[in-house]
Order: sequence, then structure tokens, then C-alpha cells
Amino acid sequence: MVTDDTRNSAEFQRGWDACIRAARAWHEAKASQAMVLARRSRFPKNLEREAEVHKLSAEMMLTLSPDDV
Repeated sequence: MVTDDTRNSAEFQRGWDACIRAARAWHEAKASQAMVLARRSRFPKNLEREAEVHKLSAEMMLTLSPDDV
């Protein structure tokens, strides 16, 4: 469990920022992968929707704060 004192530390903030960047990069990579597969697929709509979900998730990562979890 994270206390308020720990949450305000510089070390916690660096870790938080690194986690957000990693999750955002993962979602962006999955969106890119889905779009590549959509171009090669006979039925691209599902893959395009999956890519859009990952893209929106990556954008949403910027709005998260430690208080959200």
C-alpha cells in the first residue's frame, strides 16, 4: 500500500512516470501492429477497431495520476 508520504516522493514520481511511458508505448505498439495486420487481412474492420482502442488507451494514459489507482 502506498502512503501519502511515499506518493509525494521524487522516487515514486519517477517510477510512476516510467510506468505510464511503458504502458503508453505498449498500447501504441499494439495499435501499430493491429493496423499492419488489418492491411494484410481479408476482414480488416475488427483489427482497425482494436487499433483504435489501443490508440485511445495510449492517449488516456496522459490523464492518469497516482490518485486514480
